[in-house]
Amino acid sequence: FSLDEGGVDPVLGIHYLPEIYAKSDANYTGRATVPAVVDVKKGIVVNNDYFKLTNYFEVAFKKFHKPDAPDLYPEALRTEIDALNAVIFHDVNNGVYKAGFAQTQSAYESAWDTLFNRLDILEQRLASQRYLFGDRITDSDVRLYVTLARFDVAYYSVFRTNRNRVIDFPHLWGYARDLYQTPGFGDTTDFHAIKQGYQLGDFNANPYQILAKGPDVSLWHFSHQRAAL
Repeated sequence: FSLDEGGVDPVLGIHYLPEIYAKSDANYTGRATVPAVVDVKKGIVVNNDYFKLTNYFEVAFKKFHKPDAPDLYPEALRTEIDALNAVIFHDVNNGVYKAGFAQTQSAYESAWDTLFNRLDILEQRLASQRYLFGDRITDSDVRLYVTLARFDVAYYSVFRTNRNRVIDFPHLWGYARDLYQTPGFGDTTDFHAIKQGYQLGDFNANPYQILAKGPDVSLWHFSHQRAAL
């Protein structure tokens, strides 16, 4: 919790997330993954199902939503959203990691091909509609955004996913800026922290800990001109 005073989380009183995992289960030997939902009264991890967690927030926690909160997981679209989310996860969200952590040339190239084939399909899908499911933001948009926001500042160079940058896709780039300029997206996106996390995290790959100067993230504020869709 390096951004908190003294490097200590003010709620849980810990320096590192593994501390709370150890407190939750002394026999736990797995990784301390994020996101993690913690019961602050008991001080234990109660859920770290990253694939379904947003759906839990959208359904089980619905009574805690603000009165004007958008319905990101409408019942009528859940089957379609679930199907698209599975594709986005395997081909895009996890696809960049399959490429970045590949241990053979063939595995890397296969992941690279799958990733960009999927981005090409999504580019076409967004050519005629503002969001993935038409004129409303859904859970699928949130899930795609988190990868698009990291793509040019991290994945493109660090994970060698370098056929195109997001900025090179006219519709995906406009779509990404549209979301970034929507409350809840850009105001929770820290490009500098993303760059540090991916570029300075591996001393073997970057022994001199040099942080890339670009790209110019001010472009995310440029007009997206997608409201007409």
